[in-house]
Amino acid sequence: MTPTMSVAERRARLAVRHRLAGKAGTPEEVAHSLVALHATDPATVHLATAARMTAPDVGAVEHALYDERTLVRMLGMRRTMFVVPAEAAPLVQAGCAADIERKQRRLLLQHLEQTGIGDLESWLRDVEDGTLRALRARGSASAQQLAADEPRLRTEIVLAEGKPYESRGYITNRVLFLLAAGGHIVRGRPRGTWLSTQYDWSPVERWLPGGLAELDAGAARAELARRWLRAYGPGQVSDLRWWTGWTAAQTSKALAEIGPDEVDLDGIPGIVLPGDTEPVAAPEPWVALLPALDPTAMGWAERTWIVGEHRPALFDRSGNIGPTVWSDGRIVGGWAQRDGGEVVVRLLEDPGTEAAAAIEAEAARLTGWLDGVRVVPRFRTPLEKELSS
Repeated sequence: MTPTMSVAERRARLAVRHRLAGKAGTPEEVAHSLVALHATDPATVHLATAARMTAPDVGAVEHALYDERTLVRMLGMRRTMFVVPAEAAPLVQAGCAADIERKQRRLLLQHLEQTGIGDLESWLRDVEDGTLRALRARGSASAQQLAADEPRLRTEIVLAEGKPYESRGYITNRVLFLLAAGGHIVRGRPRGTWLSTQYDWSPVERWLPGGLAELDAGAARAELARRWLRAYGPGQVSDLRWWTGWTAAQTSKALAEIGPDEVDLDGIPGIVLPGDTEPVAAPEPWVALLPALDPTAMGWAERTWIVGEHRPALFDRSGNIGPTVWSDGRIVGGWAQRDGGEVVVRLLEDPGTEAAAAIEAEAARLTGWLDGVRVVPRFRTPLEKELSS
């Protein structure tokens, strides 16, 4: 008989395994617990870590990223930026990024056909090689510096020519994207504060001694699936496919390597790691203010069991989730930051008197921790925009 796993059990697992009840001591522990930290918005990395650490510290995250390099910022699942443990970077590279690189290379070659350049594949490879030589000579560099060293990066292409939304641009960032997705270069320290989206590039072997180990793609996907199940299971097969960005065939093959156990999620088929069906003890009551695109909020495609009826207020039109207020494994509201730096919340359901008081205390703690730093999510949601004004 297929074991049943209730919503309460799923929420208890989420609390414990995502370090929301029972905090972590280091940024590395947080990243390991969540498999990867969303990094499309740089603030998410720091805020998601701060919500899960006993002593949150921007400096500790920066030290792990840029000094010890135990965490690495890289392109990964769903063509999204993540911060991952350094030892997991080869898994993400082989299991996700390599496919993205191949697709984006084909697309860029199609766009380059308009230039009239002959033997485009060889030409593009030569541009990449020239860019890598320039980067290795400098040690680290901005896109502008590399374009000065390798003038072919300023080759112009036209997108949607003749359309009202026609655009023109150089191939600089497209080539750097290919080199990053191919595991040849990495984003280094930001040029600015921890909120900055501007980075210098470094050769991967200079940033990570030895570079990225080359792994078999199938084995890498199986290990990524195993880590997702450990952190986010139970879930549906469709959740794993969405989270990774894999095809149905790639997802099925990865799961066949694992042989997950099946569970019943209120009438919906779910999966967990083999033998991972024992109940998790319910933690003490907890609350959390999680940032936009937090890994927990982005762990599943189907999130009704944590979001309830609050989706219209908390998601933008593209499906990106904004800042959320949590109580015992469910989202009960949202939060934002006003111009003066104050963190304000709005509850969308009643979590109870004690939880509401704890949420207000957490908002005050976050206000103090940010200490005047103003964080505006990259993807703004209806509730966040309303609260911030």
